[in-house]
Amino acid sequence: MSLATAGARASLRSSSRPLLALALDRHRRPYRSSPAATSAAARGRRRAVLLQVRAARTESAGVSVGFRAPEFELPEPLTGKLWTLDDFQGNPALLVMFVCNHCPFVKHLKKDIAKLSSFYMEKGLAAVAISSNSIVTHPQDGPEYMAEEAKLYKYPFPYLYDESQEVAKAFQAVCTPEFYLFKKDGRRPFELFYHGQFDDSRPSNNVPVTGRAMDAVEASWSWFICSWWLFDIRNAKLHMNGTDSVLGLRFSDCIFFLI
Repeated sequence: MSLATAGARASLRSSSRPLLALALDRHRRPYRSSPAATSAAARGRRRAVLLQVRAARTESAGVSVGFRAPEFELPEPLTGKLWTLDDFQGNPALLVMFVCNHCPFVKHLKKDIAKLSSFYMEKGLAAVAISSNSIVTHPQDGPEYMAEEAKLYKYPFPYLYDESQEVAKAFQAVCTPEFYLFKKDGRRPFELFYHGQFDDSRPSNNVPVTGRAMDAVEASWSWFICSWWLFDIRNAKLHMNGTDSVLGLRFSDCIFFLI
């Protein structure tokens, strides 16, 4: 594993929340602890958080560059339309985002995700957001609220509902938000080019939202025309939040994307 790959995985685990029902019985009543159990839980809270983070890192490690995009057929609550992977075959790249309504990390990024996705979709990128969270544990992640969310924030991409969570399992998605960028060459299947976080911004850490990880979109379109050791797209600029954010890849980024 390269240092850049390890760094990307470490940043992913600290910028996301585990998908809530992948390890839960969808029909099981929410667990309510007794007073004694509550005390024990308080003492073990740090350990539980650590184990949760480790689980996310372990599961995410199974997806690597070259992983083929799984087939799916999911409804879009806003329109009622069923979307499949085939609907995006005419695009050179596909961004798949696992998100949900309630996640604080998603809330922190959602406006900029919509803005940056719209920018690249005008250039030919296809994008889709998927919510796989259980409405048993979080009713606010249900399809009717997803439709409201998509309309409120004017998502330029379809926001799909994965009720069975089978699509999340196929992608090996374990947290929100989690980003997968796939590229394709002609009629070949979509293959994974980038998997990880949106950028280094977190709620309350005062780091500006830049969408730095989305530089991979530019990289995916330039795969065959740039040598990896010379790769540089610093002249591409995007106007976000009233400032010009320079999109560029450093040497370490290229190592992560190209190994």
